[in-house]
Amino acid sequence: MEILVCIKQVPGSNKVEVDPVTGVLKRNGADSKMNPYDLYALECGLKLREQYGGRVSVITMGPPQAQAIIKEAYAMGADAGAIVSDRAFGGADVLATAHTLAQGIKKFGKFDIILCGLQTTDGDTAQVGPEVSEQLDIPCVCNVKEIKGVEGDNILVDMEMAQDIEHLKVSFPCLITVQKDIVQPRLPSYLKKKDTENREIVMYTLKDMEDQNKNNYGLNGSATQVQRIFPPTSDKVQVTWDDPADVLAEKIYSTIKSRKLLG
Repeated sequence: MEILVCIKQVPGSNKVEVDPVTGVLKRNGADSKMNPYDLYALECGLKLREQYGGRVSVITMGPPQAQAIIKEAYAMGADAGAIVSDRAFGGADVLATAHTLAQGIKKFGKFDIILCGLQTTDGDTAQVGPEVSEQLDIPCVCNVKEIKGVEGDNILVDMEMAQDIEHLKVSFPCLITVQKDIVQPRLPSYLKKKDTENREIVMYTLKDMEDQNKNNYGLNGSATQVQRIFPPTSDKVQVTWDDPADVLAEKIYSTIKSRKLLG
């Protein structure tokens, strides 16, 4: 069974600069980590390999330094990895990102199951996974809370809906996005890290893609564009009172009432 996990490098904190012209995050030089949701997807892939055999590969799209999360995936047990990286891909929205990833996946190989985290912590759209499946013309199941097992050329999953749980049998090839906490991700192994430090990471650029039209990638291929990104303003006001209990009680009551928090 060939398993592919889509992973992404995201900012390690909320202290990230924004390009004032394009409105996108400046990722170069910023502290970064693997998207937490993708850790669960990777663990699901590793567990499937342990149960049913096969290989687990990972793919990411981003600047060259995103190779760091592929090395992290190797240290967790992934067998192969690829990065899709080109300046032409910069500034992509979810549509252009999905198109780019799908092109990279086609180049990387044929896979029975593609696993994605439900969403990313820097975008929270939860759209890239389903859009990749559309680009690849394969079935997709989102918000999976449990992988029940594999039967022949099908995977059995539980998908969480608003009011109930749907039990589905999905034929290969397919793409599923998994919830956080579906499994407990393993820690990277120091021994695996040492064993895989020289393992190849395949890099694909625009010239490697089946579709080499620049207008379908990056900002040019994006149907939407961020107008403005800004940190949330804080209206937190902290006041310290040092009074007897009866005075404090009256102050608290008066303050709450003046703010119309009490009728």
